[in-house]
Amino acid sequence: MTAAYVALEGGHVLEGRGRASGTARGELVFTTAYTGYEESLTDPSYEEQILTFAYPLIGNYGVREERFESDRVHPRAVLAKELTDDVTEWLESEGVPAVDHLDTRDVVIDIRDGGAMKCGIAVGDDVTEDDALEQLEQCKAMSDHTEIGAQVSVAEPVVHGEDNDGDTVALVDCGAKGSIIDSLLERNATVHVLPHDATEADVEAIDPDVLFISNGPGDPANYQQAIDLVDTFVEDTPVAGICLGQQIVAEALGGTTEKMTFGHRGINQPVLDLDSGRVVMTTQNHGYTVAEPGDRLEITQINVNDDTPEGLDGVEHDIITRQYHPEANPGPQDTLDFFDDVLAMTDSQNQRAVPADD
Repeated sequence: MTAAYVALEGGHVLEGRGRASGTARGELVFTTAYTGYEESLTDPSYEEQILTFAYPLIGNYGVREERFESDRVHPRAVLAKELTDDVTEWLESEGVPAVDHLDTRDVVIDIRDGGAMKCGIAVGDDVTEDDALEQLEQCKAMSDHTEIGAQVSVAEPVVHGEDNDGDTVALVDCGAKGSIIDSLLERNATVHVLPHDATEADVEAIDPDVLFISNGPGDPANYQQAIDLVDTFVEDTPVAGICLGQQIVAEALGGTTEKMTFGHRGINQPVLDLDSGRVVMTTQNHGYTVAEPGDRLEITQINVNDDTPEGLDGVEHDIITRQYHPEANPGPQDTLDFFDDVLAMTDSQNQRAVPADD
């Protein structure tokens, strides 16, 4: 058995079984999902984090690339009660340390009691507790990762669905999941994926029907270029956002955001729509939230568990955002109609919705 040590903020060290060698450090978080481990592991929102799976067995249906949300694994390390060989071989090939034979119930309780915390990992034949503690000592707070957007964003613009004849979407890639792009393509949109630091000129060159701010990792305050884009275009262009995108939109329009204790993690988060009274189950993975939306946004949906904002609409402008992941993957598909609502904001979509004359 390969040695494996997990050093938690405060100095407590757990010992487990090493499944993929290496050292790592990051913010320790968890997910309650019992399927969709491939999607979670390739979700860019987990950049600079160490992911704990609460469900005890991870890997029981193999590893298939068609389920990936990006082209690589994003958590810095992975913890589980038991990992199958398929998953550990994949993580090893990606250079991502993995540890199992841990009581992940205790780990999740520690996170819920103490909040998301710094963590250091050391896995290998010759590692010691001190190696994990050294990683912990070097771990930065999530808000200190000021360049995290560059780690997960495209470097150059990419166009998807060039032959589609629907709306044109400028998607600012702050760590976008592939299924967000797929959801727009399925609705006949042409999607221009722009870097997280896209300029006003980059967006103007596209002349989009919708400006869409994606999900992604880290503190929304570290995405100033995206905040500026929303502020610039909101007067004339419909704006949409998912997860980090909702926080960025709020920051741009006079709202405030804050770090949560342990965030919303997993695929069973209940959300109440304030207009219809309907409750939907959602997939979530975020450590920051909108504290106050400001005067230019109104809260349309809230989390049933803690009343935090889950949906925002513009008071005077065409804006629609969601804190959760309406594209699911993994998770419930209660909210896929969000993408219809996004495209319904555009003039072309509204024109198509007008009934033809008899």
